[in-house]
Parts: sequence; structure tokens; C-alpha cells
Amino acid sequence: MLHRETISLKVGKRTLKFETGKIARQTNGAVMLHCDDTVVFSSACASATAGEGIDFLPLRVDYQEKYSAAGRTAGGFIKREGRPTEREILTSRLIDRPLRPMFEEGYHNEVQVLAYVFSYDGIVIPDVLAICAASAALVISDIPLVKPIGAVRMGMIGNEFIVNPTVEEMKTSRLDLVLAGTEDAILMIEGFCDFLTEEEVLSAIETGQAAISAICKHLAQWREKIGKPKKLDTLHQIPHAINQAVKASASSLIEAALRISSKQEREKTLAEIQATVLKNLIPQEGATKQLQADVLLSYKNLQSSLMRKMVLEERRRIDGRGLKDVRPIDIEQSILPRTHGSSLFTRGETQTIAVCTLGGESSAQRFEDLNGDGFARFYLQYFFPPFSVGEVGRMGSPGRREIGHGKLAERALAAILPRQEDFPYVIRIESNITESNGSSSMASVCGGCLALMDAGVPIKRPVAGIAMGLVLEDNSHAILSDILGAEDALGDMDFKITGDEQGITAFQMDIKVEGITHGIMKSALAQAKEGRVHILQKMLAACPRSKEEMSSYAPRIETMQVKPSKIGIVIGPGGKQIRAIIEETGAQIDINDSGLISIASASVEAMNRAKQIIHGLTAEAEIGKIYSGPITSIMPFGYFVEIFPGKEGLCHISEIAYEGRLQDIRDAKFREGDLIEVKVLDVDDRGKIKLSQRAVLETHRHSHR
Repeated sequence: MLHRETISLKVGKRTLKFETGKIARQTNGAVMLHCDDTVVFSSACASATAGEGIDFLPLRVDYQEKYSAAGRTAGGFIKREGRPTEREILTSRLIDRPLRPMFEEGYHNEVQVLAYVFSYDGIVIPDVLAICAASAALVISDIPLVKPIGAVRMGMIGNEFIVNPTVEEMKTSRLDLVLAGTEDAILMIEGFCDFLTEEEVLSAIETGQAAISAICKHLAQWREKIGKPKKLDTLHQIPHAINQAVKASASSLIEAALRISSKQEREKTLAEIQATVLKNLIPQEGATKQLQADVLLSYKNLQSSLMRKMVLEERRRIDGRGLKDVRPIDIEQSILPRTHGSSLFTRGETQTIAVCTLGGESSAQRFEDLNGDGFARFYLQYFFPPFSVGEVGRMGSPGRREIGHGKLAERALAAILPRQEDFPYVIRIESNITESNGSSSMASVCGGCLALMDAGVPIKRPVAGIAMGLVLEDNSHAILSDILGAEDALGDMDFKITGDEQGITAFQMDIKVEGITHGIMKSALAQAKEGRVHILQKMLAACPRSKEEMSSYAPRIETMQVKPSKIGIVIGPGGKQIRAIIEETGAQIDINDSGLISIASASVEAMNRAKQIIHGLTAEAEIGKIYSGPITSIMPFGYFVEIFPGKEGLCHISEIAYEGRLQDIRDAKFREGDLIEVKVLDVDDRGKIKLSQRAVLETHRHSHR
């Protein structure tokens, strides 16, 4: 028999209803989450045992939006969901990031969390619901999640914060902030805004934390009522003897190695120490994979402990910097001669070649989601080849990390782009990471901004980005500016912030431990502002403003506005007319539903000819207005005159300027191709235009009196 259990609570203006016991009963935990007519399902399953030699949590999270949820089918030939979309990958990361640090230490069983949008009403945004549903599925399961996780989205309309705003409300919101955490602490932040201040961001986080706390309390109560006992028998702890042996054999060596400022030399030395430890502590025969995994993890933990001790006690970092110091910055503009804009941005041992490419409408990136099809006029793509960290590795389609870093940098720069009406180009940024030692996504923001300026894009104002770190032990903490890769891996926080001296455009925070207080976060934001202003000053010294002229290799784009009723005339039956214009001129022409026509061409002549043809097709003759045009044909009853390209009117024999009335059209002695001035007398219901040359002369006579 099916036994359904539910729990409900109000979050923002809407009610969340969690339901279990009815669907997917063979999972460790499964929950259906309802919010109005949007329904998100999540399941949690775990292997019975951990694999030998595993020293980490093998967690896999996948989120999928079923097109049927919105009454649609997928585009393309194969009518089923395939490889995940960018939005699905980003949401999978949003679910993964706050859950991962909340599993019991030593739990190494394989865990799979799946989330599906089964119903979508076009009003309630489902991604934060998926985080809550995944948390609930784990909470009521026997999988050892330490505490429930809750999540909300924060919007800001006017000066008012809105918890879980609707799709429509987000269109006018200055803030798009996703928060996730426990009843007492924030674990993950991902947000984008239109130059909000640090104080406004902190207020939004506080408001969101209150809603998250309520969700977590209800889930904790649900766990007490229906949750399965947590399975803790597979938890693995490193034997005390191994920790002691590793510490005795490597502690002093690691301390010395951590003071080597060069990344490559430091990592080489640490790898040699690790190899020596393995050789000394693992017997030649009879060694198990688990023993090797325990020694390696103990070595990593010791390295982390010693690094953290150096930061907290000496206020010194592994590359010798102080806590607030930013690594040396070097910038070179226009390094790639045939690109539209380029910049080489180097900060310490992190480097990117950023490239800006401008194009017409056909260069826009098409996307498809539950809300329908669309085109992105600006997109940033992040590339992280293995050579950037001196390694040999896989090449192919981008991984989740690359997509996430690219989207963060893209959203950070979106706030500074000009309006389409002012700059009608599609803009693509590439960030090619050529060296990496921490904060490559923030280097992408800086390099991307400089590439935009080098391409002549009239940005609203330049922005920079910086990544902050944290070391937290009991009542002592240290905030680190411009963190290294090792400080990210061994520290407690990765907090990325972009903007200028006046406000913030994007921020992303992942925290590995609870205990980040309001005061610590406020200090981190203040220290981040110092750092990004310093970086911005270096950028402005290298490139004070956007170039006034675009590259000669960039296409020229102009726009024309026609009445929506004229769109069909420009396109023609089956696209025949617009294809003819493209074939004749060589220009790229795109038209949207509002009648805005975009014309892209490297040739001024082609641009002008395309505009001339379109104007002729869409222009309407005004009664009483004088036009000049060629005679296209001569008939016994009058001349046909082209007043616009492709649009003719009849100048009847009685309206031709001549002494008296013409009896024979040949007496006027005009030839085809001759230019004459004519005045529009009338336009009938069928669009036929009546012209007069005689009226032009009369008009001129009156004007000379």
C-alpha cells in the first residue's frame, strides 16, 4: 500500500509542499516538491559499500528539465532530452556545491542525486526548488547528511527584497541571488546584480538566510518523524598511527616547502616529499589500496594544517605575500592583430588571452529551455586546456567547471554592456586560460573587460574581479585576497566578487565549513573592494577607455526600423525577397518581430545598397511630397517613375509638364532612365500611386513668388 507523507511551509509569497512515500519507493530517499503548478522531483541513492582506496565522496548530481513539463517537445530531429543544456549543468552545480560539505566525514560510498522538473507553470523558477528537493531526499534517507540544506532566490525590485521572485518579477529585478545553507549558516552564494553596494548585498543575504532557516527547521522535523536511521557503519577514519607516522616523517619538510614562492618549484618539492612518505610508510609487499589512500589523505591533511597554521600565526602566505596583497599584474592590449579585440591579462601565475568577436544576428547563441527558444546576444566561453597547469589531460567538450566559470564571468560583464539600440552587435568573448594558479575566472572578467574595450565596445564602465579566501580555526580567522590554487583547495572559502569602486556586478561563494559570521562576510566584502579597485587601476592604466574606432576586420552593422506590418514584404514569400537582397549586396540581414532590421557588412557600398532596397520596399509614398526618380518605362498614356527602389507610380500624360496638353507621349522627348521630379497626387486603396510632373513646376513657381 502507498503511504504518502507530506510537509508544507510558506516561503516568500508561496507554499512549498514536500511529499514522499508515493513515488520511487526503491530509492534511499525520494521527494516530490510542489510550488503552485511547478513540481520538482529528486531522488537520492547510495552504494552499499565504499570502493577500496577511495578517500573522497564520489557524489554525482544531475538536474534535468523535462520539456513535457511545459507542454513542449525538444527541438531538433531526436525528440527526447539528450546531453544536458548549459542551464541544467549550472543548476546541477548549484545543487552539488552546498550539499557536498554536509556529508559525514569519512563517508566514501558512491552517491547519486537526480532532480527532474516534471511540471512547470512558467511562473515559479524551479532551480532553487531542486536544491530543496535534493536536500529533502537525502534528509529522509539513510545516507548520512549531517544537516538539512535549504535554498532560496532573492530578487530586488525598487528597494524591496523579494524571496523566490517569479519569472516575470525577475525581468525587472536588479538582483539575481541564489543562497543555500543550513539553519545557522550560509554555505553557497551565487549572484548577479546591477552595481549593488556591499551593504545591499549583505542585507539580501540576511533576508534570504531567514527563509533558509525556516526550510531547514521544517526538514529537520520531517526527518525526526519519518527519516530512516543514518547508515554510519561504512564511515572510514584514518588510523591514528598513520597520522602520527606521516606527521613525524614529513612535518618539517612540508613546512619548508610551503615557503617556496614559485608554484612549480613548490609543487615539485611537495611531490618529492609525498613520494618519500609513501616509500617509507607503505611496505613493498602486501600493501592495500586503502593503506595508500589513507597515507595520501593524511599527507594532504597535514599540508593543509601547516599552511593554515602559517597563515593564522605568522599572517604569511605560501608565496610570501601578506593577507591583502594582490599578485603582480601585467597587461598587454591588441596582441592578436586579426581579431576584433584582444588582451593578455596576467596576474601572478594566472593568465588569460581574452578575445572579443563582434558579429551580426546570425552570430547569436541559440538556446532552448522550458520558457521556449531564444538567442543570446552576448556570451562568454571559458577554455581551460591542461597545459595551463603543466599537465597532460583530456580535450573535448567543456566540463562543468568550464561552463560554470564561463557563466560567472559572462554575467559579471553583462551589466556593463551597451544597449542593443546603441550598439547592435552580437558579442562573443573567449577566455583562453594559458596559465592557472587560482582565480582564473576572475582573470577572465578582467581580460574580458579589456578585450571589450580593445574592440571598441562602448561599455558603461569597466569592472574587475577578485577571489577571496578564508582560513577559520575556532575563534581565529584570516581573510586572503587574490587566492592561489592551493589556498582555494586547502582553505575554507572561495569568494569571488566582481565590480568597480561603486558597486558589485557578480559574486560567488562556496564555504566548506559552518561558522562564517555576518562580521566575517562584511570584512571579506570590504577587503575584496580594496583588491578589485587596485586591479581596476592597473587595468585603466593599460587601457583608460574603449577604442573610438573598431578594428578594420570587424563587420559594420546598422539598424533600420520598419513597421511590423512591413516585415512580410522584406522577407517575401518563403524568404525569397530577403535572400535576393543578400545575394545582390552580400550583406548579412536579420529582422526581428518588432521590425528592427540589422544589416552587417564590411562594405559601405553593400550596406548602403541594402538599406536603399529595404527602404524602397517598406517606404510609403506621402501625398503632396515631391520625389526624384528615374523613368522606368514609357507608355502611350504616361511614364512610370521609380520614386523608391522597387516602388513605381504613374505620371499620366495629362500631368507631364508641357505647354498645353500632350497629344503624343513622344513629344515630351524623355527617355527611359531620365531622372525627373514628380509630386504624389494620390495613393489608392490598392497602393497605386498617382504622380504629377506639372504639379512640381507649379509648386516651384509659387515658392519663387
